[in-house]
Amino acid sequence: MASFPTTIPVDDSRISSGDGGIRPPIRNGGDDGHPGRELPDYRTRLRRARLGLLVALTPVLMLFVSFTSAYIVRQGLPTFDPATNTLVRDWIPVKLPTLLFFNTCILLLSSVAMELARRHLNAQAALARANSVPRVNLGTAKKPAWLALTFVLGFCFLFGQWLAWRQLAARGFYVSTTPSSSFVYLLTGAHAIHLLGGVFALGVAGILALLRRPVETRSIVVDVTAWYWHFMALLWVYILCLLEFAH
Repeated sequence: MASFPTTIPVDDSRISSGDGGIRPPIRNGGDDGHPGRELPDYRTRLRRARLGLLVALTPVLMLFVSFTSAYIVRQGLPTFDPATNTLVRDWIPVKLPTLLFFNTCILLLSSVAMELARRHLNAQAALARANSVPRVNLGTAKKPAWLALTFVLGFCFLFGQWLAWRQLAARGFYVSTTPSSSFVYLLTGAHAIHLLGGVFALGVAGILALLRRPVETRSIVVDVTAWYWHFMALLWVYILCLLEFAH
């Protein structure tokens, strides 16, 4: 019985390492000869970062949806009064401090500044990619302080929230005073905690700028932070409308 070899020798000089041949592909290697995997391009990294942000925002959205459902349902639930042995309605609407509406203007203004910072970094990243082409130099973009302005306005909003809570306490409304006051503190406090995460992300973006990290990396961080900040601004407008009109 005839047998056949399992391997076939190939005599092809093109796969040699000479100048006229074809080099085999190098796995996990870079152009500098050192092993390692090349980073994805800017668009791919940006798309992955935005997708990760969307996944992270889903539980936040579901949390406030559950708070909304509990807020609306609790308004219509009676409470048993042991003094009269009857069911009474203990929902007393809380008049919101006027300062909350002023804080809304601050947050919306910070969202505009954040969007300008995002577009500025995107323009810088585009210039960096264009300047990387040989014999092409389009200059550098100016560096306005939109990111710093957003950082300051974010702290102003949080400080304004603290002052609004102080005003509620001065009027006798604490966390456990009435069910309605409990929800006011719960909704505004939960939003403030999540916005504080955005302020922390702004700090990280500022540190990356001080460390002179690549502009594309800083652009991705600012882009994701900007979309998160816009989400927090819209969420606050929704919370304010819920507390003011859903009685």
